[in-house]
Formats: sequence, structure tokens, C-alpha cells
Amino acid sequence: MRKRRYLVGGIIIILAITYLAYTGFRASAAYYLTVGETVAQASSLNGENLRVNGKIAAGSVVNDISTLTLKFDMTEGEKRLPVVYKGPMPDNFRADTDVVVEGHLDSSGVILADKILTKCPSKYVPQ
Repeated sequence: MRKRRYLVGGIIIILAITYLAYTGFRASAAYYLTVGETVAQASSLNGENLRVNGKIAAGSVVNDISTLTLKFDMTEGEKRLPVVYKGPMPDNFRADTDVVVEGHLDSSGVILADKILTKCPSKYVPQ
């Protein structure tokens, strides 16, 4: 009888740990969309949390220091996607830099960013 309790308790603990690991992995494993994919699927992505990969468009950066609001466009080829971020400007943030924006798409097609990650330049890769 005592062994049976330990067995049932052990199974419950293993199931709980497995469930927590699965939900944690699932929440952190988000697919990166490109600017083109986001623009093409904008109506179905409205309100969804997403990650978008693209480049900062030259001449599109507007940084309002008084309100800590950063506005810019992401590009991929001819496709453009406006982004609004509330917070300090990230390091290495400049035109033609690759960025990953995490946030959600509003009904007007603007990404309201929660986080901006700038990619480091590949200065150590041989040309």
C-alpha cells in the first residue's frame, strides 16, 4: 500500500514537471515572420503576438525623447511595416540595421512593439 502511494505521487510529480516544461517551451518558441509575410497576412494577424524580422528603413526613425516613443518603418525589399515602441532606443539602433520586433499588430497595420532586438553586425565573417 505504501509503495503504491509513492508510485502515484511520483507519477503526478513527473506529469506536472512535463506539463510545465511543455507549456514553457511552447510559450517561448515563437516563429519569426518577415515583413512581407506580416503585410500579406495583416488581417489574420490583427491583435496576435508576433515577432517580425526586418531592416530599419533609412529616414524613417523618429525618436521622441520626452515621451520615450520610437517610431520607424521596417523593410524587406519594397514592403514596409510601421512600428511604434514605447521605451528607450536600443543600442546599435540605426538605419539599415537588422532588427527583430516583438509585439502585436493593431487594426491599422502598425506593430505596437513590446521589445526591439538589434542584431549585431557580422564584422567577423570573412567577405
